[in-house]
Formats: sequence, C-alpha cells, structure tokens
Amino acid sequence: MDAIRKQLDVLMGANRNGDVTEVNRKYFDRDVCRLFLSGLCPHELFQLTKMDMGPCPKVHSLQLRKEYEEAKAKGVDNYDRDLEDVIDRLIVECDRKITRALKRLADEDAKAAIAISVSDVTQTEEIIELSKVIRQKLDEADQSDLEGKTDLKIRALEEVEEMRIKRADKQSMLLLDAFNKDRASLPQPLPNPPPLAPLPMLAPDARTQELINEKLKKAEDLGEQGLVDEAQKALEEAEALKKLAPRQDPSADSAKYTAADVRITDQKLRVCDICGAFLSVYDSDRRLADHFGGKLHLGYMQIREKLAELQVLVCYHIVLL
Repeated sequence: MDAIRKQLDVLMGANRNGDVTEVNRKYFDRDVCRLFLSGLCPHELFQLTKMDMGPCPKVHSLQLRKEYEEAKAKGVDNYDRDLEDVIDRLIVECDRKITRALKRLADEDAKAAIAISVSDVTQTEEIIELSKVIRQKLDEADQSDLEGKTDLKIRALEEVEEMRIKRADKQSMLLLDAFNKDRASLPQPLPNPPPLAPLPMLAPDARTQELINEKLKKAEDLGEQGLVDEAQKALEEAEALKKLAPRQDPSADSAKYTAADVRITDQKLRVCDICGAFLSVYDSDRRLADHFGGKLHLGYMQIREKLAELQVLVCYHIVLL
C-alpha cells in the first residue's frame, strides 16, 4: 500500500484528496530526502523488481527541490556528494555481479567471456537523441507538477512512456543485429555422420585360435560319445573365444566430436554491461525489447547517466578552482 500511495503522490500530489495538512518544511530539514533534491532517489527506480528498496522514508517535494536548487546556485548548500556516494555503491555492486557472471561464462565457454558491450552497440545518434528528449519531457512533467497542472504532467508522462517503448524497440533491433553476427562467428555443430559399416571380424591370434581348435575337437569327441549337453557347452566356449578376437576401436572416429561441439546446442549467453542481466544470442527482438524497457535496466541506466553527470560537474568545478 505504501508503494501505491507513493505512486499516487507522484502523479497527483500528496494533497490529492484535500485531507492532508501541509507542513511548512525547509529543504534542509532532516526528514527531507537529499537524494531527491539532488535529482534522483534510488527508491523510485526499482519498484516491484528484485532490487526494490521499498518506499523512501523521507519527504519528496518538487517545491523543496526548487528551493534547494536556488540555494545551490548561490553556493549555500550542495548535496551532490551524498547522491554520488549512494549511486556509486549501487554501480560497484552491479559491476561486481557482471564480473562474476563473466567469470562463470568464461569457465563454461571461453568465447562467451567476450561480452558484447550493450551500451556501445545500442548508443546510436538516434538513440542518444531519444534519450535527450525523454529527459526533457520528464523535466516538463516535474514543472507541470510544480505548477499544479496535473493534466499536462500526465500527458508528458504518457509521451515519455511511448518514447521509451520506441527506444527499447530500436535498441532491441540493434542488439539483435549484433547477436546475429555473434552467432555467425560461433562454431557450427558437425553434421550427423553417415552410419558406420559393420566392422569385419578380425582373425584371432595364434594362441586364441589354438584354444578354439581344442574346444571344437573336444565337442566333436563328446558328440561321438553321445554326451550332447557337454558337446554343446564346448561349442559355446569355442564361440566365446572367437568373440575375444581384437576389433577396430570405433572411438577413433568419434574423437572429433568434442565437449565444446556438444554445447553448441545450448543457449549462448551474454551479459548486459549496464544492469548485469543474462541475454541469449538466440533471444527474439520482443524479448530484447522487454529487457531494454524493464525497470531494472532503465534504473541502472539512469543511475549510470546521473553518476557520469555528477562526475562531469566535479571536474568542471575543479577546473574553475
């Protein structure tokens, strides 16, 4: 219920029912979320996923964010460092998971360790432009919310969702094309070999042949004496000795079928270098689009972009100093 209430607060405001008493807060109050003021609270990113952190226990207010940004511009306060520390820990943990996944794949199939860089393959100029427009629309939605224009905010969020779906579809096609090339480079399974001809019976060695002759002679003598059962037993022993003759080892022809060839039919997995999810080179475009549009991938993409933005700001301030 708390998560649903938070989502409604984001869409329509905390006082959507007219029954909430507004508290006169300042942006620097202890119960105000500094991460939200700095532009991104991780609690909002992974809702209903395995990384769900639950609702943020602190207050999110666009009005307080505006006041904070005004104070930050005057050099009064700056909470960027707090946000950078939090999302840096999230990215470090995600990168550890990616490293473990690559090691696991390398142990099973050395070629799989050469992971396709999803971020490189799917970052064309068109995708970058779409991402830029999405960020602008999100800013418009926040501004409309701040001004109390709920209809404009909802419309902006609907446009964001449409553009995210469009971006995910384009990214899936780009990655699918890369996977097709990847599949072409994989070793192909060997064709089914023709059935082997029956192997000829090789002549037994001299000692074995001597024993066979003795058994046959014994069977003949026993037969002449009327000992049918004993004669039959001697014949069976002679036949058994014939089967002990050396045969050609059929395993020599199967040596070319290695364990790696057997694994060709298995799924060939690659690791997404943004969120750490496993992707198969045999995935369909729909499956890949679902991945790119999923909350987990979008969440990690947002925090990586935000971290890069914060690091650029730090470098800029260092240069100014």
